[in-house]
Amino acid sequence: MAFVFVTVMLDMLALGIVIPVLPKLIESFLGGDTARAAEVSGLFGTAWSAMQFLFSPTLGALSDRFGRRPVILLSNLGLGLDYVLMALAPSLWWLFVGRLVSGLTAASISTAFAYVADVTPAEKRAGAFGVMGAAFGVGFTLGPAIGGLLGGMDPRLPFWVAAGFSLANAAYGLLVLPESLPAERRAGLRLARANPIGALGLLRSHRGLLGLAGVHFLYNLAHHSLPAVFVLYAGYRYGWDEAMVGLTLAGVGVCAMLVQGLLVRPVVARIGERRTLLVGLLCGTLGFAIYGLAPTGQIFWIGLPIMALWGLAGPAAQGLMSARVAPDEQGRLQGALTSAASVTGLIGPGLFSFVFAFAIAGGAHLGMPGAPYLLAAASLALAAAIGWRAAAPVRP
Repeated sequence: MAFVFVTVMLDMLALGIVIPVLPKLIESFLGGDTARAAEVSGLFGTAWSAMQFLFSPTLGALSDRFGRRPVILLSNLGLGLDYVLMALAPSLWWLFVGRLVSGLTAASISTAFAYVADVTPAEKRAGAFGVMGAAFGVGFTLGPAIGGLLGGMDPRLPFWVAAGFSLANAAYGLLVLPESLPAERRAGLRLARANPIGALGLLRSHRGLLGLAGVHFLYNLAHHSLPAVFVLYAGYRYGWDEAMVGLTLAGVGVCAMLVQGLLVRPVVARIGERRTLLVGLLCGTLGFAIYGLAPTGQIFWIGLPIMALWGLAGPAAQGLMSARVAPDEQGRLQGALTSAASVTGLIGPGLFSFVFAFAIAGGAHLGMPGAPYLLAAASLALAAAIGWRAAAPVRP
């Protein structure tokens, strides 16, 4: 668990480091054309999500067949070499190829979650997945801050540092990471199952699993409302500058880490995974409603700790789903979930950005600039209704 925590944290740290500088590097290849750079950055993000959608089930199936260790190590190695490629990229096309490779190799995260399922008893998995969520928070909180600092020195320096983290992670794993899936528990490799369409067969094959996967989809869809419009929304409605936006994002990250690292285990132990899932989704619904309706920045901040409790839902859903599949299906499950989440990356940013644009332009007379967050709240309310039914105990 310690190594897997470090793996996820360093992967997220490496991914986060390049976030502040990638658009600027793209802009430099386009002669300083900011509008064109924004369009190309959006294309890069879509391509990254598309690679996740296409190849996460494949890597998940490979980890079920050959074990978690080789997939994690090769993914970390590939991600590190990819960052070297991006650091040296002489043209925009080379940079684009680098993002495609990054989308493929970042699938080690889903294999890491399968590793957690292998080494953790079913009744303790939600807490373990919560610890992994805290690793996400650490990486994404520190990564952009480090990337912004390094990018001020040299726009390519963050890529070299990200490469160093990923390659060090691969070397560390090569020395200390044991295999978590014994040979006798591995599944045969069938191409019909190692693709996004075939992965749906697994989600339909166990009672309640498809419904919980739908909850996972809506959860991730709602999450895209935050990066898609938060900076513009905060500036438009509250007049916040970059410093205030950064401070608020840091607060979001700290609250999320505290909830996922410290609260998931005791809450699940006390009320069970099903109720924890419902509490998390309802807190997320309330938090997004506060975000969307808050007339002042101070009221918006009230939503931060409430929204942080949304973090209870993800680990609970993961625990419920992993308990419904066999040991030799954990990799396929995580690959299918990553693939489903990547679909939200294809549609979410555009959806919420369009809703925000309409709310402050064509629909400005409605007086609802927070419409994207109200839509996210509705998504989580629907997820709560689906999740409560899908998470009902499975009777023999």
